Amino acid sequence: MESRSHALMAGFFTIALIALATVFALWLGRDRIQRTPYLIATKLSVAGLNLQAAVRYKGIKVGNVTDIDFDDNNPGQILLRIDVLPDTPVTPATFATLGYQGVTGIAYVQLDEDTSLSTTPAPTPAIEKISGIQRIPLRPGMMQNLELRGMAILNQTEELSKRLNSLLDPDNRKSLVTAVDNIGRAAAAWQTVPGKLEPTLDKLPALIEQAQGSAAAFKVFSADASRMSNNFNLLASKLQASDGTIVKLNLAADYISEGVTQETLPAINSLSREARSSMRSLTRAVENLNDRPQSILFGNNAGLPGPGEAGFVAPK
Repeated sequence: MESRSHALMAGFFTIALIALATVFALWLGRDRIQRTPYLIATKLSVAGLNLQAAVRYKGIKVGNVTDIDFDDNNPGQILLRIDVLPDTPVTPATFATLGYQGVTGIAYVQLDEDTSLSTTPAPTPAIEKISGIQRIPLRPGMMQNLELRGMAILNQTEELSKRLNSLLDPDNRKSLVTAVDNIGRAAAAWQTVPGKLEPTLDKLPALIEQAQGSAAAFKVFSADASRMSNNFNLLASKLQASDGTIVKLNLAADYISEGVTQETLPAINSLSREARSSMRSLTRAVENLNDRPQSILFGNNAGLPGPGEAGFVAPK
């Protein structure tokens, strides 16, 4: 009986020791730090993210993921609940991305600040009002961006391959071969151009020398023209001076005009009248000579007697 009682006491003692060790371990492992909950709602893939995954703020661990669930009010949306240290500087400009640890593929939540946004708190969304938890937006991380860019690159590659296939169909291949052949002929024709240009290039130095001589001659001509222009300007200045030739000619013309007006003009008028009288007499003599040429030998006939003169006969 004593052996059985000792064994029973040893069993109870062992069980009590295990229970006390378990309670002591739980007490030691208990987290007494008060954490602040936040909610992340996203429709992006959260592959590799598990419960108790780390939450890091700019690389520093500040909390853990405590819940991953679907949003019953918004199909296709996933709700992530995270608990972070209360002194974590979370602001309305804070956003979350998914990061991955090395080659294991284990994901964690990375918090960061968008400095381009205003720090003014935005209106609280409906989900925050219902749950009473502040929400942090989740943006595509590096892997999501690589996936999106990769899909875009694959689509562009597929489109490029389709265009290459359409470009290399039989008809287009014939056109390409013809174009290449034309380019070859053009290149062969271009090779003959330098030989044709050699005579012209040989004459080019002589043309340059002639051009230089023409430029020198033009320079001399320009200098002569400049000197001639200066001489003409000097002559014009002398002619237009107050005691110049033009002024003297004007004075002489004035003197001649005054002399002609006062003395010579009346004599010229008298001479003109006598000349007109002489011309009238000469004109009458020529007319008489034309009418009676015999008057040169016999003289002029006496005119018929007029009324009251001897021998006057009245016309019938």
